Amino acid sequence: MRNRAIDAIILTLVIIGAINWGLIGFFGFNLVSAVFGSMTWVSRIIYALVGLGGLYLISFYGNLGEEEA
Repeated sequence: MRNRAIDAIILTLVIIGAINWGLIGFFGFNLVSAVFGSMTWVSRIIYALVGLGGLYLISFYGNLGEEEA
């Protein structure tokens, strides 16, 4: 049983992280550093949360073949 609210929050967080990586790759612009400073405690927390969210989303692979009842 999954919590849809947590799934949506984590998915949104990881999408923001992916957009940040896209900005870094295409334009050399780090949005997190621009907004929160380079490796401040806030930016480190954001990076950690995105990383944990990515690990959590690995569990979605187990649900790809399941249908909701």
